[in-house]
Amino acid sequence: MSAAPAPPTTSTSGHPTRETAPSRPRWAFPLLVAVGIGLAALNLRTAITSVGPVLDEVTAGLGMTAVGAGALTTLPVLCFALFGGLTPTLARRLGDHHLMVYALVALVVGLTARAAVGEPWLFLALSVVALAGGAIGNVILPALVKHHFPDRVGLMTTVYTTALAAGTAIAAAATVPLERATGDWRIALGSFAAFGVLALLPWLLVLRGGQHGGRKGRVLGVRDVLGTAIGWQSVLYFGTQSSIAYILFGWYAQMLRDQGMDAQTAGLALSYLTTLGIPMSLVLPTLLTRARDQRPFVGVFAAAYVIGIGGMWFAPMPGVWVWTTFIGVGMGSFVYALTVFALRTRTGEGTAAMSASSQSLGYLMAGAGPFLFGLLHEVSGGWRAPLLLVLGLVAVNAVVGLLLGRPRYLEDAIAARRRG
Repeated sequence: MSAAPAPPTTSTSGHPTRETAPSRPRWAFPLLVAVGIGLAALNLRTAITSVGPVLDEVTAGLGMTAVGAGALTTLPVLCFALFGGLTPTLARRLGDHHLMVYALVALVVGLTARAAVGEPWLFLALSVVALAGGAIGNVILPALVKHHFPDRVGLMTTVYTTALAAGTAIAAAATVPLERATGDWRIALGSFAAFGVLALLPWLLVLRGGQHGGRKGRVLGVRDVLGTAIGWQSVLYFGTQSSIAYILFGWYAQMLRDQGMDAQTAGLALSYLTTLGIPMSLVLPTLLTRARDQRPFVGVFAAAYVIGIGGMWFAPMPGVWVWTTFIGVGMGSFVYALTVFALRTRTGEGTAAMSASSQSLGYLMAGAGPFLFGLLHEVSGGWRAPLLLVLGLVAVNAVVGLLLGRPRYLEDAIAARRRG
């Protein structure tokens, strides 16, 4: 068998031999992975933002108590914490590509099955299945980007954060119209499983091509990350911004409905809020990767949050679209929280370790946010006390973000710590 690169040889039958058969162009596999990353990201929030606009209908239809409703809005962050923390171990054993397929299967099964059950506890259990898929995807996507596109981190971060924002917005906007058109909230919620089926196709093709994507022998782990100041800053930044985001995803529509807005318009307002993440995702990753110091961005996010939340405090309905716009700009902090994994690391192993640490512990910290927000609303009978909680989280997020925005690298901090 010749080792020299030569034109495809043929057998005596005139057919290409197995070893020299025409192969796919070099760009085909990266394109397939890029499409897979985008479609997977489209699914990561549908299990969450599809519930908020029809939360009253879901709880009434299932006979769910207020405690159950609070648990339903808190489940996303708890699942993202638990399964996000398990993702590095699963990835080492299964390979990134296989794990992505399993995550999407869990999402499809969970979304489909929970729409068919009648018991509140079973609905919550199947929501966990769907959310597990989203949690694993959250952690694994930054690592896949760094692994497959080390020289195109900004571009590919734009791809997956934009797809993530689009999926979030579509689920928020389409749920109420689907529920009205079909007369059944179950069909409306279950229909989003179709996105998961679509996302499975490119990853199955990747596996069919024999690409397993394993990352065995990783040097850096969660303990390494948490032994550094920059590691904890990433955890705290991710935790505070996640708490704010999931409070808004879970309660924003309901807060507007309590102010007198009808369900469909409240759903559109939540959709608009999440849709603002699309232009932020399109623009921010490139700007962030080009800037050496990201602290000015952190300041803009915090100021936008303060204006938007302040507006909801003093004049919620007259200026609702203006305040929603400012809050949406503030939620650009989520794009930065995802981009920072690549910005503050030098290697794919570092990116994976920081992503797993920040997302698992960050979501665990954020888990109390939606529950406390709902509890404050129930105790106070209004929305001002809960909004104070959000403003407090914004303040912490800004302080930690300013520290994290300085130009440093995780691997350097770990090396310095090891040297003593």
